[in-house]
Amino acid sequence: MVPSHLIVYLGVVVAIALLPGPDTAVVTRNALVHGREAALGSALGINVGLVVWTGATALGVAALLRSSATLYDALKLAGALYLIWIGARTLWESRRVAAGVTSSTLAARAVSGRGGLRQGLLSNLSNPKVGIFFTSLLPQFVSPHASALPQLLLLGGIFIAFNLAWMASYALAAVRLSDVLSRTRVKATIDRVSGLVLVGVGVGLVLDR
Repeated sequence: MVPSHLIVYLGVVVAIALLPGPDTAVVTRNALVHGREAALGSALGINVGLVVWTGATALGVAALLRSSATLYDALKLAGALYLIWIGARTLWESRRVAAGVTSSTLAARAVSGRGGLRQGLLSNLSNPKVGIFFTSLLPQFVSPHASALPQLLLLGGIFIAFNLAWMASYALAAVRLSDVLSRTRVKATIDRVSGLVLVGVGVGLVLDR
């Protein structure tokens, strides 16, 4: 029989994973602009980041974020600037698309699967809210009657498994949508919207207290 606290945790995992955030914005942008490989790479990179956060939480390292306002602010600022940079570059590319830049020119600037993985990883690791989330949530579902380390790793693994499945499915769905919306004018609009969302998320991280 599945413990009741684990059932509750599964419900929380589903709710949290489905909420859009900076990671979702990165996957969306790469899916609509760069295609399947970059989108799936981003989804994988995000979950590699979650593996790091899970290990850090289990070892107690991520708890430093809760005790050091300076460390939290520094990491948050780095993540915000990275998202703003991606968004600004996307807005610049949208001008080139609207101006009729050839597909071969844009292909030279395309993000590969490895590039998408790097973007997803950096997006996730540079978001201190993920660390706060893990250090705040996971310990709530740890039984005091058993060793904490394997329980934390299991709980983190459950979250990562579901999040990976969801992000990969979302990425593939977004890629299919991009095939339908592949006209130049529509593509330029998608780039503008994606860029504004990423810049907006970045600015929001800077202003969030």
